[in-house]
Formats: sequence, structure tokens, C-alpha cells
Amino acid sequence: MSPLKLANRYMEIFYGGESIDTLASIFSDEFSFKGPFYEFNTATEYIKSLKVDPPREVRYKIIETYENETSACLIYQFSKPGISTIMSQIFEVTNGKISRILLVFDTRDFT
Repeated sequence: MSPLKLANRYMEIFYGGESIDTLASIFSDEFSFKGPFYEFNTATEYIKSLKVDPPREVRYKIIETYENETSACLIYQFSKPGISTIMSQIFEVTNGKISRILLVFDTRDFT
């Protein structure tokens, strides 16, 4: 699966109400996540955090996407009740699985 297809699959799972456990099938063994509020060094840690505090009433609308051989970038409008902001995620891919996610957004609306 291409980096962009993997990134889109991640978004379908995260925002589409599928079981969060499904993410494990697209994450590599050396997975890491870094965002403004949280950082995780394994897929297990990240998935566990999403189970404790699952995404609720969230939506997104893609603004732009970019892809090269080993990564994809999604820029999108994120929204949930009371919050709407532009977010960007970079998905690095190794051996056909997501190995790293970098999430970037202005935290002002969340604090």
C-alpha cells in the first residue's frame, strides 16, 4: 500500500468509528507518534491511549495531500464540538506500514 493510501486508511479508522485496534494492522513494529500534547514510542502505547480517550464527534475535511516514496502528508480541517482548526500529519512508511506519525496543529483552541 502506498504511503498516501496508508495515511487515508489511518484517517478512515480514526474518524470512521472502526475499532481502534484495527490500527495495529497498519502500524510497523517500530512505530512512534509525536504531537503537541502526546508522544508515544510504540503502537501499543498509542492505541491504548486512544482506547482510554477515544475520538468522539470528530470530523475532518482534506485540504491537501502530498506523497513521496516513503511518506505522506495530509493537511485537513479538523472539527469537533466547539473546536475547528487546521491540522497536518506526516506519515512515514517502512516496509508497507506506518512507522512514524508527526501531528502538527495550533493548540490554542484546545486550551
